[in-house]
Amino acid sequence: MTSQPSPEDFTCPLPLRDYPNIVLGHGGGGQLSDELVQHLFLPQFQNDQLAHLGDSTVLEIGDHRLAFSTDSFVVRPLFFPGGSIGELAVHGTVNDLAMSGAEPLYLSASFILEEGLPIETLQEIAARMATAARQAGVTIVTGDTKVVEKGHGDGCYINTAGIGLVPSGIEIGPERAQPGDAVLISGTLGDHGMAIMSAREGLQFESTIQSDSASLGGLVREMLAVCPEIHVLRDPTRGGLAASLNEIASQSDIGFELEEKRIPVDPIVASACEILGLDPLMVANEGKLLAIVPPANAELLLATMHDNPLGKQAAQIGHVTESHPRMVVAKTAIGGSRVITTEIGEQLPRIC
Repeated sequence: MTSQPSPEDFTCPLPLRDYPNIVLGHGGGGQLSDELVQHLFLPQFQNDQLAHLGDSTVLEIGDHRLAFSTDSFVVRPLFFPGGSIGELAVHGTVNDLAMSGAEPLYLSASFILEEGLPIETLQEIAARMATAARQAGVTIVTGDTKVVEKGHGDGCYINTAGIGLVPSGIEIGPERAQPGDAVLISGTLGDHGMAIMSAREGLQFESTIQSDSASLGGLVREMLAVCPEIHVLRDPTRGGLAASLNEIASQSDIGFELEEKRIPVDPIVASACEILGLDPLMVANEGKLLAIVPPANAELLLATMHDNPLGKQAAQIGHVTESHPRMVVAKTAIGGSRVITTEIGEQLPRIC
């Protein structure tokens, strides 16, 4: 019989050892999540493919390059303005595949259901999921169902895994970011996280905040058609833009300089974040992408993004720099600067 692992055996010092038990922050996409991956999972599962830690892994099989990704969805409530756990389960994995430049093809769908969940509710979730898959151009080809006792499952959890085909000549990854590269964002930030928050807590604003949950495969296809040389793509989900940029900066040993006034945030979302003391740069998105591209291609890519409904509010928000590696710095509207860090846990738990 093998001995039980102990925090004393983990490969990192503090702060992981300060948490002998899992807390919500370990699943939030912030520093605690990163430490759990880096110092617990990676030492156990280490291999060359996993070490890239991208949204998906690109595998070379014969003459083909396949992107493979998986994600789990535990959002509460199950239905929210602009979507549901069903659409989210499709969009999340499709987008992870698209961020490697892949054409998403197939999904699996595994359901963990809580005893007492109304069949009508499950039928609505499945119907929305099927519609989202058709619209994204993917087919759900395999799956699984488990049921847990009442009080142990929060209604419904969904896991999806996906496979896509990466076109020849497309090389996308954080290690490709270079000083001088332009940083583009496809639209307003924080919409999904604040939609979940307002639905969960019954908060009312001037208008209903809608989740931005959407499949980004078509937008990525159009972007690669005009600029196959895109260096990095990332969908800033858990932890928001701040987490995504800090991850890339750390992986590539480069820095970012942003202009805060150029970062698009819906005024209603900005007001909601201000009321709740949240930073929209750290709030999750489910239908936006971050692109790091050669500066010579930035204008063409922005024009292409503006022609797509999912990129009408795209903007260039900064550039890559070598002056402060592994740091993300933003110039504020009043002329100062601030360092944008990653949250320890997550501002809003259980939002995807």
